[in-house]
Amino acid sequence: MLNGDIRSKIDALWNAFWTGGISNPLEVIEQITYLLFLKRLDDLHTLEENKAARLKLGKLERRVFPAGKDPKGRTYEDCRWSRFKHFEAKEMFEVVDQHVFPFLRTLGGDDSTYAHHMKDARFTIPTPALLAKVVDMIDGVPMEDRDTKGDLYEFMLGKIATAGQNGQFRTPRHIIQLMVELVQPVPTDVMCDPASGTCGFPVAVGEYLRVHHPEILRDAKLKAHFHRGLFHAFDFDNTMLRIGSMNMLLHGVENPDIRYRDSLAQDHAGEEEKYTLITANSPFAGSLDYETCAKDLLQVVKTKKTELLFLALYLRLLTTGGRAAVIVPDGVLFGSSNAHKTIRRMLVEDQKLDAVISLPGGVFKPYAGVSTAILLFTKTNSGGTEHIWFYDVEADGMSLDDKRTELLPPEKLGPVPKTALTAAEHTKNNLPDILTRWGRRDKAERKNPRTAQRFCVPKADIAAQGYDLSLNRYKEVVHAEVTHRKPREIFKTLGRLEAEIQQGMKELEGMLK
Repeated sequence: MLNGDIRSKIDALWNAFWTGGISNPLEVIEQITYLLFLKRLDDLHTLEENKAARLKLGKLERRVFPAGKDPKGRTYEDCRWSRFKHFEAKEMFEVVDQHVFPFLRTLGGDDSTYAHHMKDARFTIPTPALLAKVVDMIDGVPMEDRDTKGDLYEFMLGKIATAGQNGQFRTPRHIIQLMVELVQPVPTDVMCDPASGTCGFPVAVGEYLRVHHPEILRDAKLKAHFHRGLFHAFDFDNTMLRIGSMNMLLHGVENPDIRYRDSLAQDHAGEEEKYTLITANSPFAGSLDYETCAKDLLQVVKTKKTELLFLALYLRLLTTGGRAAVIVPDGVLFGSSNAHKTIRRMLVEDQKLDAVISLPGGVFKPYAGVSTAILLFTKTNSGGTEHIWFYDVEADGMSLDDKRTELLPPEKLGPVPKTALTAAEHTKNNLPDILTRWGRRDKAERKNPRTAQRFCVPKADIAAQGYDLSLNRYKEVVHAEVTHRKPREIFKTLGRLEAEIQQGMKELEGMLK
């Protein structure tokens, strides 16, 4: 966790951007991202220098910053973070604007995904004073600590979520963690998020593997796969690609596959049945034009609805045996169109639909109040659904209004709290209970009555309801019995009350006389 001093510095920096004329939170993050990348390049160059000195090579095997001068006559050495951070503010501003960013846009020596996404880098920090503040803040953070770097970036990304419409790019971190805990990634997985945004899902998968499978960083083959073959993410917003790439870098993944791709509009040749794991919160903004949609998806389900097309996409991308945890709007669960019914029937009959976890409507506030659910399924192409586990989430640890205030201490929040919750605290955070019950869904959970918060429904019942997957279709509500009194008793009571009122009136009249 970041300490209060670093948080206050970031808050002050954010205010400085606003007062300096940059009010778009994505632009703020983007400018900070460029500078973080520059610091990384300087760190890599320093490592090469130390290696050459230690081995007495005489020259660097690989130079990040070329020798000599740039086209404008300034030495490339001045483009290094360790050099320009000591310049006076006005000179630093000139160097970064006129020399560093042109170098960044033409960078080819670093063949990473980050270098690729930096080719359109634009420098928009308006004043030397603001640039000096940003450089000092970044330089003051212990960037050699992966956890601190990741927390720093997550804290800044959290500011996007509180900035109105830009929050669409960010799924709450504790919901992402819940989904990753449910699918239990393994070191040999090949995961994909076809609508990656800031790469919250790939980051969470990486953190899960570091905790549960520390061998990934000891075994050479697994380590290579972790850094270069495990993570795949697509987006069609270049700003998101830059931010997502930096998020992965700061969480310790060297070269993930993060690339520009319109997942619904492009042919998926070469991508089908490639991934063993998909975790995603797909856009459900409405409809697409048939002309812009990939024909291979329309062959699966003929619709303009993006949320249905993404489900078809997941089935196309997953390998047989691959599993998915994805967020869908509630309309997917009960929509009555042929496309809605077709995709639900496919999940139930042709694949193995494991669970429907209904989320409360306020989870995505303040920028969206839509009700959603998490679908967990395995691609089999041969069925396998016997029972579907339903869980009605009533609380996720935060208030369900626009403020999203934490209802419990930090150590009792999230799906894996550091401190066990009491029964009373469970009513404020259901997420740990979901994980506990998930492991029992094929055993003890089968016996739960449909009046409980979670229960199982046989496939035959789902089919009989037209493959409706809404929890309320199957949940039973217990109505409290009302004891009705006999009319004679009621009349007696009314008569007694009338007599008491009359007696009271007489006593009042006597007092007045």
